Amino acid sequence: MNYPDEWTQEEFLKNKAKLEADGVKVYLIDTILSPIDKADTTLYNPYELQKKPAGSVFVFYCDTGKATKERLKEYKTKFPHHHCISLKGGRGYWRKNMMVQSD
Repeated sequence: MNYPDEWTQEEFLKNKAKLEADGVKVYLIDTILSPIDKADTTLYNPYELQKKPAGSVFVFYCDTGKATKERLKEYKTKFPHHHCISLKGGRGYWRKNMMVQSD
């Protein structure tokens, strides 16, 4: 899979389902100490994230998606064995009741 710099919530949900079906873990990373309702989030902790399986996908979010997009290069340097993506629109655009149908 080709990993872009950003995923929308819909892309995140669809790609997470596909990747995890193939055995690739996808983590939604909370960088602002504010979990998203009805979403399985992981707190940003570089030490713990380093321990995640190589090839895992880290999708970072903040309130608007701007800060995580700006720091994406830093995340990619810090986690060279993982795929780093920013959540477009961040927590502010997350729709807690959005679901995607499998193809």
